[in-house]
Amino acid sequence: MSRRLVILDRDGVINHDSDDFIKSPAEWLPIDGSIEAISRLSAAGFDVAVATNQSGVGRKYIDRPTLEAIHDKMRRAVRDAGGDITRIVYCPHLPDAGCDCRKPKSGLYLQIGTYLGVPLEGVPMIGDSVRDIAAARSAGGRPILVLTGNGVAAAASLNESGVPVETFADLAAAVSFLIDEYRERSA
Repeated sequence: MSRRLVILDRDGVINHDSDDFIKSPAEWLPIDGSIEAISRLSAAGFDVAVATNQSGVGRKYIDRPTLEAIHDKMRRAVRDAGGDITRIVYCPHLPDAGCDCRKPKSGLYLQIGTYLGVPLEGVPMIGDSVRDIAAARSAGGRPILVLTGNGVAAAASLNESGVPVETFADLAAAVSFLIDEYRERSA
């Protein structure tokens, strides 16, 4: 049986976003229910990975060791809730760098698929922005939008352009749906 995988964006999905960037572990604050949602995915047998643009590194607002400390805090919170994050990948580049890893390109998702040996076709990819949705589509995944973070603005933009996307109030709601859906298919 192949592995079940869900890929999450970080800022605005797992933790509160900031226009000033998340620059320290103290500034990383989880959205209510997000840590428990990741734990529920783990308990249901899903691998959970995180793919996140982190241009604050390229802008020199944050260095890589501090970013790793933020990710350690996130992993600890998830572990303390009984879950696991299998893999975290990030793009440290500036928006105009032309790299393949910055969303809306699909490079981060492809890294995760390669690392885990999982085909990405139909893999739920949960984000809060138009670029998350575009990257998920480009990777062949199943784009899912949450209305936390930038999600309300993204939903309006996608709706205006006639681009349908599965949408949920937050990560907890999306996870409940995915777990129920998996159980129904497995029954």
